[in-house]
Amino acid sequence: MTYKHLFQRALAAAPERLHFAAHSHHLWPDASYVGQIAAWQDAARLADRKWERVMGEVWPAAQEHVARELGLPDPGTITFAPNTHDLLLRIVSAMPQRPLRILTSDGEFHSFRRQSLRWEEAGTAIVERVTLERIIDRAGSGEHDLIFVSQVQFNSGRVFEGLAELAALARPEGPWVVIDGYHAFMAMPVDLSGVADRVFYLAGGYKYAMAGEGCAFLHAPAGFGARPEITGWYAEFEDLSAAPGTIGYAPDARRYMGSTFDPSGIYRFVAVRDMLADEGLTTAGIAGHVAGLRARLLNGMKLDAELLNPGSPARFVALRSPHAGSWQAALEAEDIITDVRGDVLRIGLGLYQDTRDVDALLEALHDL
Repeated sequence: MTYKHLFQRALAAAPERLHFAAHSHHLWPDASYVGQIAAWQDAARLADRKWERVMGEVWPAAQEHVARELGLPDPGTITFAPNTHDLLLRIVSAMPQRPLRILTSDGEFHSFRRQSLRWEEAGTAIVERVTLERIIDRAGSGEHDLIFVSQVQFNSGRVFEGLAELAALARPEGPWVVIDGYHAFMAMPVDLSGVADRVFYLAGGYKYAMAGEGCAFLHAPAGFGARPEITGWYAEFEDLSAAPGTIGYAPDARRYMGSTFDPSGIYRFVAVRDMLADEGLTTAGIAGHVAGLRARLLNGMKLDAELLNPGSPARFVALRSPHAGSWQAALEAEDIITDVRGDVLRIGLGLYQDTRDVDALLEALHDL
């Protein structure tokens, strides 16, 4: 089965390229182009009145798509921002404790790793980093204000299976549980219906949602952090009860909003999700397509490397070898795009690939 017809613009832009980095920069489907043009046309047609359409139609449509994907009972718990880092800062600013006691894994993405190190350096946080296996045990100690963990580890593709256990510990007074779902959202089916009232969830459009940059989102449970300290003027919309001269906040997830933003990423996200619905493609269906490609790759691969994520639903194969860097460079020289993290070669799989692409990659890997 092939779905290349959904990606004609991206594939035609570099016809000789084999792009096996869907986990890093997923190619954009043609529907995203339609969404981008719609954003421009609305800006031209409506000018400053475009915000009525953005916030009144496009934003709610995007909320509905996210809520449906994650099994969230209330789309109003979703807000959007240019990136998840902005949202993380607003979450932390809503917590009164200082220094903030943070528990996290030792395999978090660069953005959180760097920010948490800087908080430690500044004396505003005390951070404990443990292996994924120890997160639940340490979280139960009651010694932390914030627990932050990725649902799928970005470097190894390992999946964290303890969301329900962490959610059971979460309280509005602390600890708060924040799940980085970027490598899980639309990579595998995720059902948050049982924990939606207790955990924060961060993800976005840049990877498997196929919508590109500028469309990160936060699910913020009601009762957790009513007044973030880092705040923009959009966060006070709809707070009709605020007295003149006071700092009001929206009663739903919009309390975590910032200020004026580029809405084109949200347009692209809605257009892509509508396209998937028209094609009858669900996350489970896409995952099945990718699983077949992954099996073909692993069955045919002869590299002497350690597979770090056997059986994982992650959309990439993580291979540890001292030769990872040279392998990535050799593949890139043939216009085959993968990426490397230290001694780990990551080969990402997506909807725009088919068995012919995998066979061409296998041929190149056999020559390494």
